[in-house]
Amino acid sequence: MLQSKGYAAQSPTSGLAPFSFERRDPGPQDIVIEIEYCGICHSDIHQVRDEWKNAMYPMVPGHEIVGRVTAVGAAVERFKVGDLAGVGVMVDSCRVCANCKAHEEAYCEKGFVGTYNALGYDGVLVHGGYANNIVCDQRYVLSIAASLEPKLAAVAPLLCAGITTFSPLRHWKVGPGKKVGIVGLGGLGHMGLKFAHSFGAYTVLFTTSPGKEADAKRLGADEVVISKDPDAMAKQKNSFDFILDCVSAPHDLNEYLGLLRLDGTLCQVGLPDEPLPVAGFSLVTNRRSLSGSMIGGMPETQAMLDYCAEHDIVSDIELTGVDKLNEAYDRIVKSDVKYRFVIDLKTLA
Repeated sequence: MLQSKGYAAQSPTSGLAPFSFERRDPGPQDIVIEIEYCGICHSDIHQVRDEWKNAMYPMVPGHEIVGRVTAVGAAVERFKVGDLAGVGVMVDSCRVCANCKAHEEAYCEKGFVGTYNALGYDGVLVHGGYANNIVCDQRYVLSIAASLEPKLAAVAPLLCAGITTFSPLRHWKVGPGKKVGIVGLGGLGHMGLKFAHSFGAYTVLFTTSPGKEADAKRLGADEVVISKDPDAMAKQKNSFDFILDCVSAPHDLNEYLGLLRLDGTLCQVGLPDEPLPVAGFSLVTNRRSLSGSMIGGMPETQAMLDYCAEHDIVSDIELTGVDKLNEAYDRIVKSDVKYRFVIDLKTLA
């Protein structure tokens, strides 16, 4: 077994503390990665604190993992020792269902195996990236271009926040001639802005905070609308082709559905803790669609990383050491970070 060390939660209220554990011995298809950085996703907090009521302890969170390959199995072809590599939200899927065969592993009919707080198909609890290493089958490992190495810490959130926004924007063909709204300027929203702008769409940021206008325009917004201003919202009615809702707090979807033009789509990627009410008339007017999206499959996630390397797109981050993890969690809940915390695992003693 591979000896590992990291930070884990032992209960919903314990916080994160040092934890030693074992990972499986690498097999022929496996890659061992020495983790250098791991992003902190808001979903980490939800799961550590059992806010989604599915927590399994002890829990080593983390699914925005980047580092360097230290060992490869005999059947591994895509990686060699020394390569930069990443692991995102999943580490396995059934591989045989229609969706997996179509390389849409995120929508595996059996349910993909998450990078943490999940049981592998062998029944063993899986631990994530707040740790010094990880073992993963090559199918679920992503290649990181050498050109991104100077910004490697800022690459980490691309493995979740990046693909979570890239995938729906690509699926709904966002690009030139489209008017696109991004709701919320946080970990997800700031990546949605960067991608939508890069794809050539006219991009509007919706925020409740007037103080975020300058930053939103720096990140790619052509226009900023304060969503608490009824007159400003009214001016946007029936004008959007696509809206990406990145807000994880309770809010009124009907306000944004009313902004869609004929056949427009609102896609929800934020995950509020409670159901969001939707009025029937908000949908039937203009033949609007309400949809959702998760992460992408493995080829799409690799394509996203390659696109980011080509266009020099990474996340805006704040680095933190492992000794500040619990403080970082509290700050994220207070929206006190621009825009994503990343853990420097080199601080792991």
